[in-house]
Amino acid sequence: MAADGGSLLRALPCAFSPKSHEYLALCAQDGRLRIWDTDSKALHREYIPSAHLSATCTCISWGPCRTAKEGPQRKKRKSEAPQAAEKADLLALGTAAGSILIYSAMKGELHCTLDGGHSGQVNSVRWHPQDALLYSGSEDSYVAEWDLQTGKTRCKWKADRGPVSCVCVSPDGNLLLSAGQTIKMWDLETKEVYRRFTGHLTAVSTLCFATTRPPDSDSLYFLSGAASDRVLSVWQVRSDGKDKNAVLSFTLTEEPRHVDLVASDDKAVRVAVVCQDGQLHVFEHFLNGPCKKPLAPSCSVQVSSPGGRPGEDDTPLPVPLLAVAQCSGQQDLLLAYGNHLQPVVEKVTVNTAERHVCLVRDVRTTLSLSIETAVSKVKTPIVNTSGKVLVPGLPGHRAPVKTAQGVTEKRKQGSGTKEMSIEERLGEIDLSTASGGQKGPKGAPSLQTDSYAVLLVQGLESKDPTILNKVFLTKKDGLIKKTIARLPIPSVLPLVEELTKRIQSHPYTAVLMVRWLKAVLIQHMSYLSTLPDIVSQLGVLYHVIESRVKTFHKLTRLHGKLYLLMTQVAASDQVHTVKELEHRAKLVYEDESSEEDEASGDEGLPDEDSDNWEEDERMSETAERSEDEEEAAADEEMNVESKVNGDSDLDPENESEEE
Repeated sequence: MAADGGSLLRALPCAFSPKSHEYLALCAQDGRLRIWDTDSKALHREYIPSAHLSATCTCISWGPCRTAKEGPQRKKRKSEAPQAAEKADLLALGTAAGSILIYSAMKGELHCTLDGGHSGQVNSVRWHPQDALLYSGSEDSYVAEWDLQTGKTRCKWKADRGPVSCVCVSPDGNLLLSAGQTIKMWDLETKEVYRRFTGHLTAVSTLCFATTRPPDSDSLYFLSGAASDRVLSVWQVRSDGKDKNAVLSFTLTEEPRHVDLVASDDKAVRVAVVCQDGQLHVFEHFLNGPCKKPLAPSCSVQVSSPGGRPGEDDTPLPVPLLAVAQCSGQQDLLLAYGNHLQPVVEKVTVNTAERHVCLVRDVRTTLSLSIETAVSKVKTPIVNTSGKVLVPGLPGHRAPVKTAQGVTEKRKQGSGTKEMSIEERLGEIDLSTASGGQKGPKGAPSLQTDSYAVLLVQGLESKDPTILNKVFLTKKDGLIKKTIARLPIPSVLPLVEELTKRIQSHPYTAVLMVRWLKAVLIQHMSYLSTLPDIVSQLGVLYHVIESRVKTFHKLTRLHGKLYLLMTQVAASDQVHTVKELEHRAKLVYEDESSEEDEASGDEGLPDEDSDNWEEDERMSETAERSEDEEEAAADEEMNVESKVNGDSDLDPENESEEE
């Protein structure tokens, strides 16, 4: 059985069908599902999900083999009716949006869609071996049990604190393994934890059972592999519960990507592991308890292709292996190598006695042959040069067609004009271009240089700055959109690189370049998202935009502060100018009745100046002082007379005043 249900980080899912390995299912970079026939090496089915760009496929898993009819067939007699063979039909696809698609490989259509079970990305899907059930683990840390007859969840429980990266169902259908960084074994009847296993520092990416569950529970084993881990661990489930550590480990060169295991109870277990570096390692070991030393692979297989050109030294280049399946023969392996868009499937016999096996294959010739024979459905007819062309309308359809030649000969004989030489044609072209807006004679061919799309393609191919400057100086949004819409697809990426270079080297032209860049992203974003190395190609543009966005925030703050200062300065200047204007009277009003009031009230009063008023005040003050002095002298004389007469002793009022 193949560990095809795990979600491997940065790896595209691929899996062979169970038992007969008749089909190979792959999800490529463009989000499409392709199913290849391993016998004919031809493309069997191709399915494009409706949201293949936004909700890409993250994991796939083949369902159990079943008997299904591909289409309507005629009825056969009982004597010639053969037994219906079981074939792999249903394929479960987990998506990044949290939904699961069930695809039928025989019918070539979508069987059903499972929604509402997960709120995050689906990392792993596995089928129940007997019942029509499906188990899935997601980023939302939940494990869901799906009923395919109703298309709804039967049960859902939280399996870990973090994301559930992988799930696996036991061959008897009674136990379930779920893993994040900790591996948990669940009893599917009670949905309770049966065992816990710890030993991986990173997220577990591979889980598969090595043996079935016999009456003696001490012989139940399963395998696990984690991200960035070069070891495939083997765990034993014991009845006494002393199974906290791994009993065995297989050493690998890189992180495991695909595992195919042939389980048996009485024979040695054969394990084939495809690593991240594209190598295949084959192990064969009898599981009978713990082993202290890690086991090295009995055989390592690598595929390479001659990389040199004719006339040069041929240096082999490695070809990555995608998946492996063990056949009925002990040394027979079914390999899938190359790329996900066009894989190469080959059945080889490997001598496990050799430690290292290198298979040299020319992938380029294999790809060209398989594409022509398998994928291409357009056939060109074979044209015989000696055959006659039959044109409707001629009697008997036998006479050759000569009307076109006769018309041209008559035209040549009737026209007395001489054919122009190349020099004369070039001279007319120069005159037409120099005249600018003047129109040439009727019938003269017009040049296509005024088309911005043609000029842009020519400038990108020749890298002529004059042509590119003429095109990029356009400020009309409508013309820019039409030019980008007419631009051919191969010129989109060079245009983005040219715009990035200009924005980076000449910042003052960014206002014009951003209009072109916006039109390119709106028109050709779907094409750019399908490029495999889009991150490396558009990384410079991303960093330029990010740096400008960071600077924009600082400039916005500075603009706000300067705006506040300028408004305060303007307000203070306005206040000062108002105060100066208030000192001057804007309006003077004189009442007409003022002269009459003055005449009536002040007729008897003499007109005096302010100086006469001051002199009068001084004279009044001196008169008052003289009067005060005279009164004080009179009082003193009376006091003296009273003392002489003796009135001071007899007067009680005077005594009280003295006291």
